[in-house]
Amino acid sequence: MQKSTENILLKPIGTIHTDPGDVPRHWVFSDKEGTLNIDEKYLEGLKDTKAGQRIVVIFHFHKSPPFTEQFLSQKPPHRKEPLGVFSICSPIRPNPIGMSILEVLDVRGNSIRVKGLDMLDGTPILDIKPLIEDEQSCPSYEGKRRPTTP
Repeated sequence: MQKSTENILLKPIGTIHTDPGDVPRHWVFSDKEGTLNIDEKYLEGLKDTKAGQRIVVIFHFHKSPPFTEQFLSQKPPHRKEPLGVFSICSPIRPNPIGMSILEVLDVRGNSIRVKGLDMLDGTPILDIKPLIEDEQSCPSYEGKRRPTTP
């Protein structure tokens, strides 16, 4: 039996909470703080998340308009010409999924205090991953290098 990929169901694991107001356009330019409130049933999954760590947060652009072909090219506010949607960070995308790298300030129970937010208050969180910058920062690293191709 072949599986269909027409419909993919993602369920939020939590919600982002921050003060209303201006939201930076991208996490690189943000020092905005807030809290990731994770559903209690995922509490065990947070046990190794620590202050000082950087995490990758995958989230849903829940306030974006529906994507249509007119959004295949978009003009970012800092550019003079339109660019293809897959070469920019616009929230108007075929699949409204965002990704930000945030600094963990504190973890208390199911709440992660973070810095670098570029999301709206109430944004659904889809997943959290550690930021892996090199082999040593990978939690499952055991001195093994990935195979290289000749």
